[in-house]
Amino acid sequence: MRGHTVRTAIALGALASLAAATGPVAASARTDSRAAAPPPVLVDCFWHAKVRPANFVLACGDGNSRLVSLHWSRWDTRSAVADGVNMVNDCKPYCAAGRFHAYAVVVRLDHPRTWKKDPHLRHYTRMTLTYKNAHPERLAQSVTYPLWN
Repeated sequence: MRGHTVRTAIALGALASLAAATGPVAASARTDSRAAAPPPVLVDCFWHAKVRPANFVLACGDGNSRLVSLHWSRWDTRSAVADGVNMVNDCKPYCAAGRFHAYAVVVRLDHPRTWKKDPHLRHYTRMTLTYKNAHPERLAQSVTYPLWN
């Protein structure tokens, strides 16, 4: 009987040691997997997922408005912020003969949602452009656009 008790005590001790050793590892693995989730993306005209792009076309049909020289100061799970330049064609007298003008702008992305094309990714669904100084004549100082899904 004594041999059985000793074996049981050794087995329980080994089991407790194993549980203690794996408990924190399992908890940190859960934390790490959540922390490793990819940040939201910005979906471009070709349905490519971009993170912190240097350039972004706003007018997909004709390319007459695009963001260039983007410098991102924030890109996290809730929003993204960049300084850059909005190159806008004045389309005078018509777009093919128009001139591009540069406007300093702050870009803000927010409202991340699950991306229909890839449900494993979240994408920003709204963009706000705030012009620092001058702005295109047909636009307000601050303009908000819904982004495609």
